Amino acid sequence: MFFDKYRKKEDGTIRYYDLHSKRTKILCIFILVICFGIMIVSLFPPIWVFLASFKDIKEFRKSATILPKSFDLQVYIKTWNDLKFFKFYINSFIVVVGSVISAVVFNGLLAYGLAIIKPKGYKIVYGLVMWSLLIPATTSIVALFVNINKIGLNQSFIPLWLALGANAFYVILFKQFFEGLPKELIEAAKLDGCGLLQTFARIILPLSKSIVMVVVIFAINASWSDFLLPYLVLNGSGKETVMIRLFMFRTSNATNVEVLRAVAFSLIPPIILFTIFQKQITEGAATGALKG
Repeated sequence: MFFDKYRKKEDGTIRYYDLHSKRTKILCIFILVICFGIMIVSLFPPIWVFLASFKDIKEFRKSATILPKSFDLQVYIKTWNDLKFFKFYINSFIVVVGSVISAVVFNGLLAYGLAIIKPKGYKIVYGLVMWSLLIPATTSIVALFVNINKIGLNQSFIPLWLALGANAFYVILFKQFFEGLPKELIEAAKLDGCGLLQTFARIILPLSKSIVMVVVIFAINASWSDFLLPYLVLNGSGKETVMIRLFMFRTSNATNVEVLRAVAFSLIPPIILFTIFQKQITEGAATGALKG
């Protein structure tokens, strides 16, 4: 029976003895049907993109079927080489690596000061961090771009790294986690002669691997899919990322099918990331909702 697995279920709202009620069984089936429908709606667009990208331009325009006539991986290899996608992948990976390091180090240090060191005026700083969550990021993009040009960092990866190194949401995640760490270990580190930075690097970060992994996953996804700031900073520099390359197709001679294959290339890393770290992503979202 489908409901037999509930015999060993130890958590959740519905337990096995609840299923003696026919109404509860119907409710369970109804919820499962809704979840299955949501899954289909969510997965259909990327699946359609992947399947349609195997078609040639004639089949794409005339055929109404989802499945292509053949699955030839050579068309993907040809598109990859023709569009020189390797260069844009490398640029995106450079942005991702620098952004992840900045997100962990800078946001972690600020949260370390707010949660552990607590200098005078830290409540004001924390209030400003919380207040900044109310401001949409796009409202400051003009001022940010102007200042980047003034200090001569345009057409460089550095502004993109630093921009993600100032994320209020990551600061909140770090702060809430740091406040739950055993204070005895921090005091012991001070007695052993560790300075503030040594305590952060040798004690705080090793004890915070779970929240660091959550921030890393969020940072990878955010930096990989970001378009506006990389477009403003890197456009015309030869350092364009994958997302900028997709936008450039509007003025290129690429066919619709080649654009679909390029979109499929851009979807592969986030899909792999979510597949591997699905549990950490959902736990991180729950942590931000409950503690933030």
